[in-house]
Formats: sequence, C-alpha cells, structure tokens
Amino acid sequence: MTSRDRELETIIVRMLDQRAGGGTMCPSEAAREIFPADWREQMETVRQAARRLVTREIIEITQQGRVVDPSTAKGPIRLRKGRNFPPS
Repeated sequence: MTSRDRELETIIVRMLDQRAGGGTMCPSEAAREIFPADWREQMETVRQAARRLVTREIIEITQQGRVVDPSTAKGPIRLRKGRNFPPS
C-alpha cells in the first residue's frame, strides 16, 4: 500500500467523521480533494480505498440506502460509517 492509498483512506474517514449521525458521502468528494484537476480519472483509485475500508468494517458502501457488496456494485455509490469506524 502506498502513501497515496493511506492518504485516501484517511481522507474518507475524516470526511465521514465530519458528517452528523449516519450521514453519507460520495466518493467523488474525496477524489476532488486529492485530485482537483483530474478527479474523474481517479475515481477507481478512491473506490479501491473505500473497498479496503469496507474489508475492515470501517465503512459501508451503499446504493439507494442499502449496503451493497463493493466488488459487484455498479453505478453511483455512497459511503457511510461502519461498525468499526473509529470514535471521534
């Protein structure tokens, strides 16, 4: 895992920590923060970081409010805190 991978995971966790209660975020928010010029091209990199966080149950990936398998999810996704999300 590279320092960029760790940075992406950290940013996702930080952004979700700033959400009230069960608030969600779009992965593009993290992509725009780290890759402002070419964030669209980096979306898969951000999704990979999210999938790593899912395996540790730090976050969940949802579609239409339901938790989905990150390896098969197609289309728009949202990220939300998982059961192992670090306390603030």
